[in-house]
Amino acid sequence: MIIMATRFERQLEELHVQLITMGSLCEKAISLSARAIQGEGKTLSRLVFDTDKEIDAKEREIETQCMSLLLHQHPVARDLRQISSALKMVSDMERIGDQAADIADLALYIDQDAVCTSVDIVGIADETVKMVTESVDAFVKKDLDLCRKVIDEDDIVDNAFNKIKEQLAELIYGGKLDAKAGLDLLMTAKYFERIGDHAVNIAEWVEYSITGEHRNNEHQAYL
Repeated sequence: MIIMATRFERQLEELHVQLITMGSLCEKAISLSARAIQGEGKTLSRLVFDTDKEIDAKEREIETQCMSLLLHQHPVARDLRQISSALKMVSDMERIGDQAADIADLALYIDQDAVCTSVDIVGIADETVKMVTESVDAFVKKDLDLCRKVIDEDDIVDNAFNKIKEQLAELIYGGKLDAKAGLDLLMTAKYFERIGDHAVNIAEWVEYSITGEHRNNEHQAYL
């Protein structure tokens, strides 16, 4: 016997697809911005800005879709969790797009020699890209273990940022790095660190959509 999906089920599936699309745009934006800061700023920054606009448009589309489902379908239990989680996730995804654009903007002016020789900006960029990719994958696969992996990885990015901050201070005070270049690098590292935080938020909302529990505890390690 063939069971036809209800209209509500089709709408939830469409919401799922839209979230995956927005997540893919976020992965694209942060990956491009990471490349831009490594020496391809003029070529790639415009692509990041355009992708950020796509992310903003997708956020509005998904929010409208979620509000329609809440107002007209009156979901309960797990369905309600999925929709409310989607609203939270798109907010974090939109911020990822904004911060990727901020990095791309800095890439237009930053001292490339400083990027290559002073601190490990490439390392923190790679870790952050991985967190964003994994948070989206956790949503697609409904994978709790991957959610928790993303949350744990936040410590790696935080430690990388703190190390960069200390190294930049030493270089500037020692006269080995121009203050402006140092501040640009610090801002870049901070944007990557904040993107990591948003990836963690997405993972936590994915976990909530699956389990009904939301652990907003400053990303403490799971026991």
